[in-house]
Amino acid sequence: MKLLKANPFYGAGIAAFVIWGFIPFPLKALAAYPSGQILYFRVALSVSLLLIISLFFRRDTIRQTYSQVTEGAANAKRQFIVYTLLGGILLTLNWLTFIYVINHINIQTGSFSYLLCPILTAVLGFLLLNEELRTNQWLAIGLSIISCILIGTGELTSLLFSLLIAMSYAFYLITQRILRAYDKIVLLTLQLLLAFVFIGPFYSFFKGDSTIVLDGHFFLNVSILSALFTVLPLFLNLYALKELTSGTIGILMYINPIMNFVIAFVYFNEETTPVKVMAYVLIFISVIIYNLNLKKRRKTGDGMPVPPTSAATILK
Repeated sequence: MKLLKANPFYGAGIAAFVIWGFIPFPLKALAAYPSGQILYFRVALSVSLLLIISLFFRRDTIRQTYSQVTEGAANAKRQFIVYTLLGGILLTLNWLTFIYVINHINIQTGSFSYLLCPILTAVLGFLLLNEELRTNQWLAIGLSIISCILIGTGELTSLLFSLLIAMSYAFYLITQRILRAYDKIVLLTLQLLLAFVFIGPFYSFFKGDSTIVLDGHFFLNVSILSALFTVLPLFLNLYALKELTSGTIGILMYINPIMNFVIAFVYFNEETTPVKVMAYVLIFISVIIYNLNLKKRRKTGDGMPVPPTSAATILK
């Protein structure tokens, strides 16, 4: 407690990931509704909140970003457009898949994917951005592969969904790494705005055959999901990144999936198998090994908490 009072940045970082750790509750409260319908309104409400915040409190940042883009070279402009567009698509896919997995498969699968995500991002950073990996990180990658094999032998569907969530977010992090020179809130607002432009005309598709009336219960929980579990922790995390090292944020980010696992077993009474337990233990060990030697990590102000592998903010 004294540490949190002395350093509000620690408090903000911990609060962000603790909030995200409780995200199964609003999602489970909406389990009766189609995942696409939940996604539609989450995107709509989140981008509305971000637009309000940006237009009333961050207009200078918007103008700076606009000037940064318009005054940049033609190649930089193309890169901004392409990766902002791609980021919106990947984030939409990630949110949709995560909502579906939590409500229709199990919380464990969603949690496993976000434990796997930073290590998968490290591999993509190595392959696509030529980022270096230490020996202990390669060892962690090897253990993660064994963990995936164990999950796949027990339940292939869970593994595939975990990989889809992890891959979509890992690729999203890569796009953000490429656009690290731009303000992250402005980027996210643009990406969600583009996402809503994409999905807006297809509401009937996302709704499907559902005949459930959208009542106060639905809009209350979607509003909580958008404001409390999307926008608020995002700002808390970005505030924490102003002072905390990337290594510190990289460790704090694991609060989220660990809490998801605990909630899955303790509150929602999910069951598991010995093989899955072994896989979870391996992934936890790989996370510890992966984060060894943190003192050599640099502090960044671009929202990418764990260089050189870019394991970033978990924006579920």
